Amino acid sequence: MIYPFLPDAIYALEPNAHFRINGNFTFENLTWEPHVDKSIIPTEQAIAQKANELEAAYPMVLLREERDKKLTETDWWAMSDRTMTSEQTAYRQALRDLPSTASPTIENGQLSNVTWPTKPE
Repeated sequence: MIYPFLPDAIYALEPNAHFRINGNFTFENLTWEPHVDKSIIPTEQAIAQKANELEAAYPMVLLREERDKKLTETDWWAMSDRTMTSEQTAYRQALRDLPSTASPTIENGQLSNVTWPTKPE
């Protein structure tokens, strides 16, 4: 089975891991460096579980990244020498609320199933 998040899962479980993956991200293609202490190598089951967790969490990671970009683009609205309009305030609050209200998915490599608030002029 191919695990797109295999390297991330290994590093999440063992930050000092040293390994190579030759080809697709499968356990068959995974080799540990010879100098690695075998006692710190996570089990395949632990790695697979972590890889699946990371893959399931990925849509929310992308949502937060995009949301943060949109907030950054409007940070200047909130500078101390400006007064935001109620529309600007509502927009920024809606962006901050998205992680608790959205159920993002990944389709064709793109974030979907998210209704972004409309940016005021």
